Amino acid sequence: MIHYLGIRHHGPGSARNVKQYLEKLQPDIVLVEGPPDADGILQWVTHNDLKPPVAILCYQPDNPDQSCFYPFSEFSPEWQAIQYARSKNIHVRFIDLPSANQFAIANEKAKAVINSDEPSGDTTPIANASLLSSVIVETIKIKRDPVSYLAEAAGFEDGEKWWEHMFEHRKNDEAVFEAVGEMMSVLREFFPGEDDQLEKLREAHMRKMIRQAEKEMFREIAVVCGAWHVPALKANIKQKDDNDLLKGLPKVKVDCTWVPWTYSRLSFFSGYGAGISSPGWYEHIWKYPNDNGTLWMAMVAKLFRGKQMDTSVAHVIEAVRLAESLTSLRHLNKAGLEELNEATLSILCHGESIMMNLVHHELVVSDRIGEVPTEIPKPPLQLDIEKLQKKLRLPPTADWKDYVLDLRKETDLERSIFLHRLQLLEIKWGFPSAIAGKGTFKEQWRLQWDPAFSIDIIEKGSWGNTVEEAAGKYVKHLAEEHGTLPHICELLEKAIPAELPLSVSFLINEINNLAATSSDVIQLMEIIPGLVSTSRYGNVRKTDADMVSGIVESLITRICVSLPSACSGIDQNASELLTDLLMQLNQAVNTIQLKDISDQWQQALGQVAHGKNTSPVIAGYTTKLLTDYKILQGEELLKIFYYAMSSVSSPDVAAAWLEGFLKGSGTLLLIDEDFWSVVNNWVDQLDEDVFIQVLPLLRRTFSGFSKPERRRLGEKVKSGKSGNTAVKTDSNINTERAKQGIEVVMKMLGY
Repeated sequence: MIHYLGIRHHGPGSARNVKQYLEKLQPDIVLVEGPPDADGILQWVTHNDLKPPVAILCYQPDNPDQSCFYPFSEFSPEWQAIQYARSKNIHVRFIDLPSANQFAIANEKAKAVINSDEPSGDTTPIANASLLSSVIVETIKIKRDPVSYLAEAAGFEDGEKWWEHMFEHRKNDEAVFEAVGEMMSVLREFFPGEDDQLEKLREAHMRKMIRQAEKEMFREIAVVCGAWHVPALKANIKQKDDNDLLKGLPKVKVDCTWVPWTYSRLSFFSGYGAGISSPGWYEHIWKYPNDNGTLWMAMVAKLFRGKQMDTSVAHVIEAVRLAESLTSLRHLNKAGLEELNEATLSILCHGESIMMNLVHHELVVSDRIGEVPTEIPKPPLQLDIEKLQKKLRLPPTADWKDYVLDLRKETDLERSIFLHRLQLLEIKWGFPSAIAGKGTFKEQWRLQWDPAFSIDIIEKGSWGNTVEEAAGKYVKHLAEEHGTLPHICELLEKAIPAELPLSVSFLINEINNLAATSSDVIQLMEIIPGLVSTSRYGNVRKTDADMVSGIVESLITRICVSLPSACSGIDQNASELLTDLLMQLNQAVNTIQLKDISDQWQQALGQVAHGKNTSPVIAGYTTKLLTDYKILQGEELLKIFYYAMSSVSSPDVAAAWLEGFLKGSGTLLLIDEDFWSVVNNWVDQLDEDVFIQVLPLLRRTFSGFSKPERRRLGEKVKSGKSGNTAVKTDSNINTERAKQGIEVVMKMLGY
């Protein structure tokens, strides 16, 4: 006899009903909606170290991106059914359409979309829609959830809440599966949905597996599946029709394993199609089905007290009473999560909704993560990662965890190397955070484990069996694949803290080769700051940073030779880009503190500043740098400044030169009256039309100053210290003799 147990995936009430039904029925075989490809790993379900939440990972070995997860929690009906079968040593099988077929169908669909001229649309792997699609949204491609109509008829606005109160909190479960089957039959009759070919294939395969169990002479057959499928599995469909439908389906190779899962990934908020909104709450319902809210409120109070929030026993009592009152007003038989949340908000949170975010994160969803036995067959790279996590005491957690690493300590240094290598492999478990004091002995990391990393680990496993080997080979692959100088320099910055000496040597050789053939000065200037940073601060990690110094010196020499021509005859956008690069390169040269490099750099700056065709902005900025180096001072500097700001230069050129000279700081105008007078006089003699023309340039120049500088400049103008007087300079002019020449000059001018 066949017994159909229509369930809601991850429903604690359904899980309890399935467990009780099977214990009473004592079937010969249990058939579960799931991937038959994973039948071989069901033996691990009763292992003591396999602790839910966990998931079956099915993936295509030659294309790991084609994969899907089948999550289970302790309160999943499928998990309880499999647990029962394994504990009673009876047969248990998955009966859904194999992932091998679903992946192949998805591949063909993707190819068809790529080859067609139509918009691509949704190319999400079809396999992701298999086993654990919820009964609410599973396979029903209509605008409104059919169950919501039943909820509305019962006076509920939310179908989720109606299902929870009708089935998850239900105590009298007699004939519940018959009732669910009848309900779904009516819903499927009125809401057939769209013609879904994959859904037909899945249900045809389930019927085929049920017939196979009958042929094998099993007498009591329990079928545990999503409630939506029950009417289709009971339908009187001819065997030949199902066989014809399934005949000739494409197939690919599939591997399966168990991986840890998290409650956050089990929730709707993760994007999981069959997710539930409150896995932490459902676990509570599973463990304490008779709780009237007291235990839950006690957990909330414990959470608040742990966060140093005042919460008394009286708060808990009043909150439970309020939840019970709300339950009575709403004609419910038991307080649900909504009632308990409202009571928590009113009593324990004093109406402050921000505290409810803590309850939602810690209790309603929870950050629980499952465990998987180390003996389970896994890819070698995953085994190495787990080994290092254990050795370095970096446990994978579902919640964020912060680490401050002191690189002078051996364990912290090894942790840093491990995390940097994972970053190179694009396994984004850890994120480095900024920490005060560049070049210090400390690093700060934020870690959060995501079960989806299993796919990334499988994919990167093709590059090596250990983290070190895989990272080294993958870096080389990326360098060869992209092959651009900036990208390889970026890889070098990441490879040095990951302590991959062979990869570092390879990257340095590639940089040398590319730099020798590159005539793009801008590209060379872009990579210098990162290389200098690596060279300057790499010694903190006990790495040989000197191996980078040689290439840095060589690149700066090439830049100095080509820089004057690169700054000539360029437009405004290119000038702004080069000015920013000059600023960064100047900081890099000052960081290196090598006399030969500094001399070459200053010589190149002089050529740029005095070049006839140099962009005005760059000429002004390089003049400022020469001033900072005290190469230009006193009279010589004033002459250059006067010439740049004189009427010989057009107003827009003068404004651009001034912008470069004053880039980033207005202090010079505040402390040097000579410069202030020249600039002020230049602005004063501009015609109105010309002034309006150069005003945007002047505004941009002054916008680069700090607020205090702009305020003090304004105060200086307001106080009248704008100086229309000529600049005073030391001279040996004989005033009396000069007066005698005035008459001659006036006659020459016609006066």
